[in-house]
Amino acid sequence: QVQLVESGGGLVQAGGSLRLSCAASGRAFNSYAISWFRQAPGKEREFVAAITLSGGSTYVADSVQGRFTISRGNAKNTVYLQMNSLKPEDTAVYYCAARYSSGNYPAVYEYAYWGQGTQVTVSS
Repeated sequence: QVQLVESGGGLVQAGGSLRLSCAASGRAFNSYAISWFRQAPGKEREFVAAITLSGGSTYVADSVQGRFTISRGNAKNTVYLQMNSLKPEDTAVYYCAARYSSGNYPAVYEYAYWGQGTQVTVSS
């Protein structure tokens, strides 16, 4: 079975930090890359960051560059999203997703598997 499980969301004040985790198992564990997306109410799902599981190459959206960092655990089956200097506009459900090849990382349709999401709420 393919499984991606996010954790680490919560309520934080503006300027604070959170670290999200995405644990991959099954076929998702053998994916090429894992990305983080977010979706705010009434908005489209937005690419946040991606990391390749073998080489560790990272890609971060301009909107969070300098504040968010994506990394992987030593066992490569866990991916983290460190979020610093959080803003109210970062409030969203955050999802991790797995893909089997390189390509257009922000393209939602290119991802094979998705987690259930974790809520991040940033208060002003």
